[in-house]
Amino acid sequence: MAIKKSQLYSSIWQGCDELRGGMDASQYKDYVLVLLFVRYVSDKYAGKANQLVDVPTGGGFADLIKLKGKTDIGEGINKVLSTLAEANGLHGVIDAVDFNDEDKLGKGKDMQDRLSNLIAIFENPDLDFSKNRAEGDDLLGDAYEYLMKHFAVESGKSKGQFYTPAEVSRIMAKVIDANKAAGMMQTVYDPTCGSGSLLLKVADEAPKGISIYGQELDNATAGLAVLNMWLHDKSTAVIKKGQSTLSTPLFTDNGALKTFDYVVANPPFSYKSWRNGFDPEHDQFGRFDGFGIPPQKSGDYAFLLHILKSLKSTGTGAVILPHGVLFRGNAEGEIRKNIIERGYIKGIIGLPANLFYGTGIPACIIVLDKAGASDRKGIFMIDASKGFVKDGNKNRLREQDNRKVIDTWSGKLEIPKYSRFVSNDEIKKNEYNLNLPRYIDTQETEDIQDIEAHLKGGIPDADITALSAYWDICSTLKHSLFKANGRKGYSEVMIPHDEIKKTILTHPEFDVFRKQVLATFNKWQTASTTFLKGIGSTNHPKAIIQKIADDLLSVCANLHLVDKYDIYQQGRLIPISLVIKTYFAKEQKTLDDLNATFEQVGVDMDSLKDEHGGEDGLLSEVIDNDKISKASVQKRIKEIKNSKDDADELAALEKYLALFDKETDTKKAIKDAEKDLEKKVLAKYPTFTLDEIKTLIVDRKWMDEMSARASGEVDRLSH
Repeated sequence: MAIKKSQLYSSIWQGCDELRGGMDASQYKDYVLVLLFVRYVSDKYAGKANQLVDVPTGGGFADLIKLKGKTDIGEGINKVLSTLAEANGLHGVIDAVDFNDEDKLGKGKDMQDRLSNLIAIFENPDLDFSKNRAEGDDLLGDAYEYLMKHFAVESGKSKGQFYTPAEVSRIMAKVIDANKAAGMMQTVYDPTCGSGSLLLKVADEAPKGISIYGQELDNATAGLAVLNMWLHDKSTAVIKKGQSTLSTPLFTDNGALKTFDYVVANPPFSYKSWRNGFDPEHDQFGRFDGFGIPPQKSGDYAFLLHILKSLKSTGTGAVILPHGVLFRGNAEGEIRKNIIERGYIKGIIGLPANLFYGTGIPACIIVLDKAGASDRKGIFMIDASKGFVKDGNKNRLREQDNRKVIDTWSGKLEIPKYSRFVSNDEIKKNEYNLNLPRYIDTQETEDIQDIEAHLKGGIPDADITALSAYWDICSTLKHSLFKANGRKGYSEVMIPHDEIKKTILTHPEFDVFRKQVLATFNKWQTASTTFLKGIGSTNHPKAIIQKIADDLLSVCANLHLVDKYDIYQQGRLIPISLVIKTYFAKEQKTLDDLNATFEQVGVDMDSLKDEHGGEDGLLSEVIDNDKISKASVQKRIKEIKNSKDDADELAALEKYLALFDKETDTKKAIKDAEKDLEKKVLAKYPTFTLDEIKTLIVDRKWMDEMSARASGEVDRLSH
């Protein structure tokens, strides 16, 4: 059986635990993912001839196991990695990390134990990759994203290295029409490729194949990109590293930039050091000629112009940039005008804020297309900034959000408050400002207040008429709810307020509508349940998902009053929340109680500060810029602890200090409880039987959730 990603994540987490203390959190991945790669290729290719990866004698995971407990284990690991690298042309990739670094891994027995334990974690027999199929399984990318989610904030690393969320990568691959790539003679390029996840998503969309090129400044991250390509049977991908794309582009052709059929990128936002290493006024590649020089402290348009120069005359590209590039003025305004006038921008997709690791600012996808530039009449715009779900301290695009963006783009659908085609004339009238709110009003319709209705009572007939979409379906329902109140233009509700919902739900016309919706859903549910429970090892996961998703949207397309995308939502295979709810409700209750205690401590501290924080208050001596630090409280207690005159102040300070201590203890308890729960959940996944998995996924998750969504959408109409 192929390894579950939950097992993989558990091992990664254990590996990181072994490495804590000696290095920055952002460096854990450099060690953990190299060992993951060695284990993966050893399981799949060791002892086999003519394989994607040659695992030579002395260069496999079995050789690492032999090093456990040896005093020279660090040096030994380096030799194994060097042997594997030598056999596959991977020098500077898998052997770039030094496993004999005493500053990071400790000295003597400390290093010996740490590395032995690290190897033992990946030696786990449950981590058997021999059955995993690489295609469509972004193993290293998922592992990288897992690490980024856990350590991006902690590590303090910024911008350029961070992973593009998979949901955004999929949108970009779709909007550039990568599925039309004719084969390996066509090319895709990412000038800031990171771990390569965005390039792989484009490759996934190209069934006939595509040649991959990428450049990455950070050596360690570029190494991850190479490993990622190899794990996905993309060993011909060319990843170049160690130089800035802007100062030293490494893909050139006779002194000019090499051009590509497709270009995708998620460059560092508003990069301040973009000029380092070259003079844009005398750029040898002519990237800024005819457009203008970007501002000294913001490199957004420098990357955009590099992408344009790197596209063939028939090329298509997509780049993620901060929303400010759409409307900032001065030099950027002039560059934007010149790009628009040349017709290079095909579309703009506004994204929600706080999607990306390392920054919370809103971003957009700018879709570039040289092929149709000369005849372009305008720009197709989508404002998808309202479609997301909270996921921890970040926002995340749901499947329904992704699908709506992709369907809207593919069909160039004009949807009120969401998307429209904007003509060049309109853009010119707005002085080439592309700020999406200028063209798409996403604000909810203003609730016009009828003063007479407030003063004299009644419901304006205009408000009732505004619900015409409902009356089109339930034509007599209106007469069951409202009656004239004697004043022209006004009506009143003819039943008690607490019976309105019941009246709607039991009305014959609404009942017919409800049955139509549920019958439509039940038809899909019956067919899909049979199909899902019959899948086997020969079925490809992506094809399964695509089939049931397309079927659902198809059957829901003609339903009135119900948004098909609100019913459509694909989640994680077995979400952690479902496992917790089913098997670990008691542990979750403990965690919820601890979080409630933590919140209450914060409330108590604020209340105490408000009560005694005035100019002559008991806590006035420890307040600095409206904040109280633990150190200042401890210092003040030491100063007055023997003073009888300050007994009240001392009591208040000691009470506040006790809250500080309780906050610290509770925070630690929460962290321990979360860690304990996570370990229990991850340990539970490998124990699931096939029948349990089918029940959890098909019945408890998919069908229960989908049924609830369908019913919920109908019930929502009664509010």
